[in-house]
Amino acid sequence: MTVKTRFAPSPTGYLHIGGVRTALFSWLYARKHHGKFVLRIEDTDRERSTQASVDAILEGMAWLELDYDEGPIYQTDRFDRYSEVINQLLAQGDAYRCYCTREELDAMREKQRANKEKPRYNGKCRNRSDAPEGLKSVIRFRNPEQGDVVIDDLIKGKIVINNQELDDLIIARSDGTPTYNLTVVVDDLDMGITHVIRGDDHINNTPRQINMMKALGAEPPHFAHVPMILGEDGKRLSKRHGAVSVLQYRDAGYLPQALINYLLRLGWSHGDQELFSRDEMIALFDLKDVNASASTFNPKKLLWINEQYIKTLPAEDIEKQLQWHLAEQQLDTRNGPALRDVIEAHRERAKTLKELAASIRYYYEDFESYDEKAVKKHFKTATPGILQHVLDKLRELDEWNAAALNKAIKQSCDELELGMGKVGPALRVAVTGTAVSPSLDVTLALVGRERTLERLEKAVAFAKSKYE
Repeated sequence: MTVKTRFAPSPTGYLHIGGVRTALFSWLYARKHHGKFVLRIEDTDRERSTQASVDAILEGMAWLELDYDEGPIYQTDRFDRYSEVINQLLAQGDAYRCYCTREELDAMREKQRANKEKPRYNGKCRNRSDAPEGLKSVIRFRNPEQGDVVIDDLIKGKIVINNQELDDLIIARSDGTPTYNLTVVVDDLDMGITHVIRGDDHINNTPRQINMMKALGAEPPHFAHVPMILGEDGKRLSKRHGAVSVLQYRDAGYLPQALINYLLRLGWSHGDQELFSRDEMIALFDLKDVNASASTFNPKKLLWINEQYIKTLPAEDIEKQLQWHLAEQQLDTRNGPALRDVIEAHRERAKTLKELAASIRYYYEDFESYDEKAVKKHFKTATPGILQHVLDKLRELDEWNAAALNKAIKQSCDELELGMGKVGPALRVAVTGTAVSPSLDVTLALVGRERTLERLEKAVAFAKSKYE
């Protein structure tokens, strides 16, 4: 048997992290077993589905590098197939037309509530043979009235549902369009899905879908229901907890590798290991190790993982992901030091790519003003003389590299009879405009001879105008 999983989002909103984790688990399971992963867009809700949501799903999957072997497959392209199956169920007697009006259904449920019964369709039209003139009908699946549905869930274990707890659900609306529970059954069977990995909010749908599959003479796939993600307050994850579009994490400066790693660990573990390469994820992941209870989303942990990836990923991988942020911040890095060298110098200090992009501008563009707090703290009456001395020393250099610069700065400190704490901060502000940068020798080497000397000249003039 070739393992085949699927991710089937509805394009009625953004792709959020709960959906991404489900997609990740499905992708990993397929890759681990050398199977296939399918992307299916469940867009039958024509009123709420939008092209913008479809685009966001595709862009999010591409950013996360969750590649699919088949798809995207759109349900709206398969309406003829759904009609064929609906007619088959009608002909078999496993579906029937229901003419109950909205008022009748409301009254039925109100009476059930008054009797403290579970609101449900009571099967009024189950054995109806007439077709009332002028009334449109929906089509309902004739759910078995006896026996149990047994789900051997790969995460939650054995789940048993008695058929008497299930009513006859609608599989086609009065306008003929199919409903979710019908389309998902047809798609999973037609596409040969062997393992359905999805959120546990679908558990109530699963027994009905299994009964439909059996009515169609098919063997149901294996099911694995992934527990939901909760906010730190124990409530269902919402926008205020971080359940925003996955692309907003990209915009905020998170690496896709970091987000994937965090979501993997959200309900799954392998000992105490925190960070995993893609190859390790595929080799180690198993549904039996997924926690059966809900997980808690921790933004601080996600940020920590992002920091670790910025520190440890190859510079070329960081460079690739940084391009989007450079474009957003309108920073052209062609006129200046090699971007990978700058990344190497700054990776220890950056928590996000957005922050990293903002912090490296002075390598590629001259700044018009200095950080006010930095000037107030580090520029004093002696600053013009200190900076002039360093400037003269640096002009004498035959080589412009970190080692030569380090030696020249130390010689300046000795000749001025000042500690690095008196010289370094002012020099840093003069060259970068801020009080924070990598070590001075590395910073000046990357900024380059011409820019460094020009900025020191301007800083001397600025300091003189301020203090002399």
